[in-house]
Amino acid sequence: MSLFFDVLSSINNPNQRGSVDQLSSVMTSVQQLAGSQGMSTDQMGDVLNALGAALQPTLKQQAATMGTGQLEGMLGKLSGAGGAAALAAAIPPQMQQLIEAVAQKSGLNTGMIQAMLPKLLPVVIGLLGMGAAKPGAVSGGNPLLKTFLDSGASNSTDLGTVVKFAERFLNPPQ
Repeated sequence: MSLFFDVLSSINNPNQRGSVDQLSSVMTSVQQLAGSQGMSTDQMGDVLNALGAALQPTLKQQAATMGTGQLEGMLGKLSGAGGAAALAAAIPPQMQQLIEAVAQKSGLNTGMIQAMLPKLLPVVIGLLGMGAAKPGAVSGGNPLLKTFLDSGASNSTDLGTVVKFAERFLNPPQ
């Protein structure tokens, strides 16, 4: 749940890019993708948990190779249209491993995961990008990305929990 607290912190920090609108956009994308696949948001949360667990070692390796600051910059550039294809090009050897790991952890077949990744990766990149500094703001790095990359943090890759709490945050019970 610490990752969700970092999401909330990014929304409340005027120096970070996070906003309620951005979180809402992430949630809309998750819900639309879940609906298009005939899945519930909870099932999509399981897929996102599997994706987070599989994506973290790849991004950690990229951070070790290029530096965390450069990884933040790369992810910032990939957050727009075509970001999933660009990320796939940046980590081609790991992409098939990523697909297989997500399929194994989620219980879905590799074809379905491969079809969903072009839509899921921009969601994850957008979510992690909420912690990035706004242009002109003094930056101490992206705390969301740091939490995600910290293998010692409890549930640091638990993107499904982030989605579950984001849904409650955006749609509180009446």
